[in-house]
Amino acid sequence: MSFATVSNLGSLINFKKFHGRTAAAFQSSSGKWRFGVNFNCRESQPCRRRKRLLCKSEVDDFEERTSPHEIAELLECTSWTGAGPGLMDAATKGALQAGKPVGGFKIGKEAGEWTASNFHPYLPTETYLTCRFFSARKHGLVDAAVRNKATDRTAVVALPGGIGTLDEMFEILALIQLERIGSELPVPFIVMNYDSFYKKLLEFLDDCEYSGTVSRGEVASLWKICENNSEALAYLADFYHLSPLD
Repeated sequence: MSFATVSNLGSLINFKKFHGRTAAAFQSSSGKWRFGVNFNCRESQPCRRRKRLLCKSEVDDFEERTSPHEIAELLECTSWTGAGPGLMDAATKGALQAGKPVGGFKIGKEAGEWTASNFHPYLPTETYLTCRFFSARKHGLVDAAVRNKATDRTAVVALPGGIGTLDEMFEILALIQLERIGSELPVPFIVMNYDSFYKKLLEFLDDCEYSGTVSRGEVASLWKICENNSEALAYLADFYHLSPLD
């Protein structure tokens, strides 16, 4: 979840597996079908897994610390993003730098922006949908993480972020906890705890366990906390029984 199918969700990015030619049509809040997105992927380069990232905050040294193109390049996947600024944009640009197709669900006015816009500054208009409500973007991006069959490989990854990212993180937690994410197959949820960014949040959840408002071990069973990209990729390789990436 940015939660970059990778992906708010505020800074949500979705790396989705496609073979051959796939079209996606999205319905706007007005009920009108806006567009179909068509991507071509070479069968000789199969997608290892699809991935979702979420985060909204602006991090100046994000590229130096996390190499946003690294994930898209290693996963050989199509990327779906929140099509917004900050880490969403870093992940979008990273996927493009890796030579992978990108689509997105855009909100007219993101947090921290002074003016609203229905258009992305550089993505082709046929590759993204501008949503009026955050719920529409959440629904689309969460649905993209659903595993319809065992060979589908998806993940939700939360990057450092603010209120919108926390909203999305806890929504995903609740959906996984209540088995309402829309998939009978498990979907891995990774939280990127760069520089111990989520230390206080994790301590708060520990306090919740101590006070009895959360069952002991309940939250830990719903997500995986990773300190760096290598740890996250290793976890996904183990989750899907894949050979570790170089």
